Amino acid sequence: MAINIKPLADRVIIEPVAAETQTASGLYIPDSAQEKQQKGKIVAVGSGKKDYEMTVKVGDTVIYGKYAGSELKFDGVDYMIMKEEDILAIV
Repeated sequence: MAINIKPLADRVIIEPVAAETQTASGLYIPDSAQEKQQKGKIVAVGSGKKDYEMTVKVGDTVIYGKYAGSELKFDGVDYMIMKEEDILAIV
């Protein structure tokens, strides 16, 4: 999916994956009990900084810190925008 926002420097825009609504044993989790998702797909990547090359690319699935980044709503879709250093792993 293409987004018309270009993050600056070492920032990335991530579309969080949907939260689990059912446990492995089949129980449904109400919205009030669901935790904030910490996994998502990168939809836009900045150009990096001087002497710093970006290691993630568009389409990568990543895990990020629980309190990382800022929430962003664009064209009715929720995204996260954060620095690349807040990303913990590429899945």
